[in-house]
Amino acid sequence: MQTPEPQLILDDKKRVKMKSNAIQQFLAFGSLIVLVIFFSIASPNFFQFDNIIGILLSTSVIGILALGATFIIITSGIDLSVGTVMTLCSVMTGIFITSMGLPIFVGVLGGILTGATAGVIAGIAISKFQIPPFIATLAMMMIAKGLALVISGAAPIYFTSHEGFTKIAMGSLIPGTEIPNAVLIFFGMAVIGGIILNKTIIGRYTFAIGSNEEATRLSGVNVNKWKIIIYGIAGVFTGIGGIVMAARLNSAQPALGQGYELEAIAAVVIGGTSLSGGKGTILGTVIGALIMSVLTNGLRILSVPQEWQTVVVGAVILFAVYTDVLRNKKSK
Repeated sequence: MQTPEPQLILDDKKRVKMKSNAIQQFLAFGSLIVLVIFFSIASPNFFQFDNIIGILLSTSVIGILALGATFIIITSGIDLSVGTVMTLCSVMTGIFITSMGLPIFVGVLGGILTGATAGVIAGIAISKFQIPPFIATLAMMMIAKGLALVISGAAPIYFTSHEGFTKIAMGSLIPGTEIPNAVLIFFGMAVIGGIILNKTIIGRYTFAIGSNEEATRLSGVNVNKWKIIIYGIAGVFTGIGGIVMAARLNSAQPALGQGYELEAIAAVVIGGTSLSGGKGTILGTVIGALIMSVLTNGLRILSVPQEWQTVVVGAVILFAVYTDVLRNKKSK
């Protein structure tokens, strides 16, 4: 028996939405180019190969987390747990590989499944028990943080005896280049995320739930089931982010992670995904994550104090949310 399709949006409204997304992506990409030009002029050290690779490498983890968060925010939800769940996935990978002696592939798979499980649990709490996403994921954030500390004994887990593990992030699959695998994983996951969001039934229901959850439910769609699936998919992205982070550091740091969720959400919003749901793109999120990294890196190169870097990033996020509010008003 086929799963019923949600009610289709009128063609003219769909064209308007596509045009709005295109404009938002163009503005975000234009902002990225302006930032690159500005910092390149302000400092000769900015537009150098090593620094560009450094920017891409720093974008990889936040970018992967943001890709998963994009699905959730399009459904008009929020996930505050991605940072600490990422850490828990790193810790579980460390336990599987170093303590249990499992092969690296199996340990990596276990870390990803840890993220998926956390996402499914959050999805069940939100859909079945009607707990608001903010509260459900806040609770998951605290649970994941506590579990990471308990399981690891509040001590880092090192992969120094497993030389192949760090190559997951810091090796290079492309011969003759210095592009780390972490960057390739990020862009590869962006392609996969884009396909899921735009070419599969999961993506259609993601947009439908965010646009009008009640109408989607009345059209015969099992909204609760699809919410659980969507949060589970976001958890897979979080798990992959945890693997990449652990491979970059060659260790699982149980105290790391809190605060990453805010950067991931910021990247999604800056990229044009609406906090009110029903609108967003993977490409926009990639651009948003790059904007965050370029801005942070450029300010650091210009020797702007850390506290002022935080102020500037906060102002950019505020501006992005304000433009989203204005855009929503115009679309009504």
